[in-house]
Amino acid sequence: MRPRERRWYELAVPAHAEAVEAVSEILTRVGHRGIAVDLPVEPRGGTDHTVKAYLLVDGEVVAKVNDVRDALGHLQAFGLGPIGELAVREITEDDWLESWKAQFTPLRIGRFLVRPTWSDAPVPADTIELVLDPGMAFGTGLHPTTQQCLEALSALAIEAKSVLDVGTGSGILAIAAAKRGAAPVVAVDTDPLAVDATRENAERNRVAIPVGLGSAADVPGRFEIVIANIVAPVLRRIAVDLAARLAANGTLVVAGISLPSEPDTRAALARAGLRTTIDRTQRDDWVALALTR
Repeated sequence: MRPRERRWYELAVPAHAEAVEAVSEILTRVGHRGIAVDLPVEPRGGTDHTVKAYLLVDGEVVAKVNDVRDALGHLQAFGLGPIGELAVREITEDDWLESWKAQFTPLRIGRFLVRPTWSDAPVPADTIELVLDPGMAFGTGLHPTTQQCLEALSALAIEAKSVLDVGTGSGILAIAAAKRGAAPVVAVDTDPLAVDATRENAERNRVAIPVGLGSAADVPGRFEIVIANIVAPVLRRIAVDLAARLAANGTLVVAGISLPSEPDTRAALARAGLRTTIDRTQRDDWVALALTR
């Protein structure tokens, strides 16, 4: 007998680029790491971005949707760019997976070729293959912030170095680090679905990665490289914990920072002791930073 299929609500909010970070933070409170940002092919201003999150349909889902709607209403008072109406639709897990399959095709990013499990595309000799099934977890390589982190992992000297991936999502960054020779590689996420997805993807890619439920504060020890691809409000909130996990002369790579939020995020990281910028990249309206003490 086939297991009963889980039902999900997809929440979609059209937003101006300036409002994307604030909307993302609200959806992150309730979303099962299915949060994503659809970018316009050609920026046209107005609500040309769409922020999405996925909620498992359970006894609390209606209250969660109402909380999101109320929080979005309060945002209007802050004078951000325009925010459209919240759209809610019910989808099945199969619907969600078919939607990913339609847009998730093999993609070369830096040294890596990101390939979905359902693709048999040839792998060029000079690339490192990452085979993923995202499940309901974020991180396929499609989003600019994930691409920025993969490019950083392509450039950094990480062979035989310890790596911590905070907010691992599908595990794509932890797996990329392990496949480049980093060791040990540890991953954490606050969402059980992401933990499950990372374990499955690590096994699929034949790498050993301990995966735990939690955040930077829940991991013992220090690491030579710490990666956190998380929305900026969360980065600011856990900046001290990220710094505490970083070894002397280590490198912190952070992404998920919208352009308007960069000054506040830099300030929070500086207060945590991370004052030296090694690198800064920008893709569309997203900024990634590599920092040290």
